[in-house]
Amino acid sequence: EVQVVESGGGLVQAGGSLRLSCAASGDTLNDYMLGWFRQTPGKEREYVARISWSSGTPYYADSAKGRFTISRDEVKNTVYLQMNSLKPEDTAVYYCNAARNFLRYWGQGTQVTVSS
Repeated sequence: EVQVVESGGGLVQAGGSLRLSCAASGDTLNDYMLGWFRQTPGKEREYVARISWSSGTPYYADSAKGRFTISRDEVKNTVYLQMNSLKPEDTAVYYCNAARNFLRYWGQGTQVTVSS
């Protein structure tokens, strides 16, 4: 089992930046993908980015390409989402996810609000 805890959300002006953190614990992450999703009220949870823990290979949704960067710290067991050029439509609760085979573990989310 993996526990993930998000942090780093907050209020930022359009065009600004935030770095989200996802601290993982409970199991080795070698066989996991660590990802970020986001959700607004009444909407489906949307995939943003993910990274292979073992290889460090990142993957991005189209909405994140060119603006967001996902990375990991293997010592701290932490995955980051660097978000630049933020837009009001990026406003959402951002969730961290650890995935291996059929297993899916979710954090509690961190609120990101981008003002105009």
